[in-house]
Amino acid sequence: MSSPSPTSSVAAPCAAGPAAPARSPAPMSARPVRLALCLAPLLVAGCWAAANRPVVSEGVRRLVAADPGWLLAGAGCTCLTWVAASCVRQGALPDRVPAGLLLASQCAAGAANHVLPGGLGAHAVTLRFLRARGVPLDRATASIGLYSLARSAAKALLLLVFLAVSPAWRRLADLVPDGPELVPAAAVAGGVVTGAGVLLTVVRPLRRPVTGLVRTALADVRAVHARPGRALALWGGALAMPLVQAGALACVGASLGLGLPWPQVVLAFLAAGTAVGAVPAPGGIAVDAALVWTLAAFGAAPAAATATVIGYRLVTDWLPILPGALVLSALVRAKAL
Repeated sequence: MSSPSPTSSVAAPCAAGPAAPARSPAPMSARPVRLALCLAPLLVAGCWAAANRPVVSEGVRRLVAADPGWLLAGAGCTCLTWVAASCVRQGALPDRVPAGLLLASQCAAGAANHVLPGGLGAHAVTLRFLRARGVPLDRATASIGLYSLARSAAKALLLLVFLAVSPAWRRLADLVPDGPELVPAAAVAGGVVTGAGVLLTVVRPLRRPVTGLVRTALADVRAVHARPGRALALWGGALAMPLVQAGALACVGASLGLGLPWPQVVLAFLAAGTAVGAVPAPGGIAVDAALVWTLAAFGAAPAAATATVIGYRLVTDWLPILPGALVLSALVRAKAL
């Protein structure tokens, strides 16, 4: 009886073993996309600064000579915005979450807002935080929708109140575009709503999750408003947040000698934020441009208005980036996100 050859003994295990899977090509890295999103606001701001060099240089000169006391008060208002945001987040959710961690997550969410437009960065951080606290995905998503709805409704209500009590609303009428200029915006809005309706009607796999999310949102809205503490936190925080943000702008304006009374500064902030707040521009570039335009329409010098908006962005966004990023990193290390 002959023994098997070495060649066959080596080949047999190779034939019996599973074939090695083919190595798939590496996916395209998302780093260039993230880099482009981060640099887009800087590019837009740089182009605008180059086109308005005299105004920007005068604004920077005014900012260097600003009153530090008022700037410190503006920084305090910035910290209060995190408290107001935490109140709205808790009020939009029937589940109880730790107050300290929730406040820290809103501090970290401010840093994330510089990467994604339209507040998506803050919503993403909050969603991860709520999921880490054991909140189901549908309820966490519904709370984010209620948070956004409450903030928009509160800002619109405050704008109507300030328009009713302030005589400066007549100057805003010059900034409102004429009827023919509103046709493209109305057409785009109508197209988006129609497209969403057609998509939900035609694509059946989307219908069930969307319907379930709407049911969860309605149930949570009833649960929140059945508890007076939650309802007070939701709507009280939603009303306080734009007022605190406008207070930061007014403090910066006072430090620079803007020359406008505080009610007009608050009205300008509410009008600019309501008009272009939905524009998906990273870093609040669209709101900044509208804010400079609105302050100038109320009678502020263009250089002073530009310096005020730059100082406001410095106090509320740029300076808190480092502590916000550190808090975000600490939350990730603590597995709170």
